[in-house]
Amino acid sequence: MSTERTRRIVLVRHAKSERSDVIDDHERPLAERGRRDAPAAGRWLAGSGITPDLALVSTAVRTRETWKLVVPELPERPRTAYEERIYAASPGELLVLLTELSEEVHDVVLVGHNPGIHALAVTLAGESEGDLMARMNDAFPTSAVAVLDYDGSWKAIEPGAARLVAFWTPRG
Repeated sequence: MSTERTRRIVLVRHAKSERSDVIDDHERPLAERGRRDAPAAGRWLAGSGITPDLALVSTAVRTRETWKLVVPELPERPRTAYEERIYAASPGELLVLLTELSEEVHDVVLVGHNPGIHALAVTLAGESEGDLMARMNDAFPTSAVAVLDYDGSWKAIEPGAARLVAFWTPRG
């Protein structure tokens, strides 16, 4: 283990979006339920004392809208980067994004999509507190938040290197 400060990875699945056969998937907006759940996720993050330095957000409409509803609930707005590589990314591709982070970033929030976000959480979590892993394995619904702690350099992050310390969903 490194002696440097523990890093925090917050994985957020976008809030519930509208279903549509006529709108391109990338352009789908949030549904009414999503507009209610996203601020609740922000309040949970704020209440948990989570203060990310950086937010990496997919360029899809539903992820940008989710972030716009989460961030006003936070005590401080982190620097935000909209990253097109998050859309439809595999867990391996998302892991590469983490390895590219500046070492100055300690806490990052990544707002993306399933199945990639869920699979990344499972991939990173080598251990967990209590029943968190079982709960997260059951489902990673819209607006869900997984919080993982990691000791080490971003460049060295690998599967199983983090600890799942919190898992929140809007429905309990």
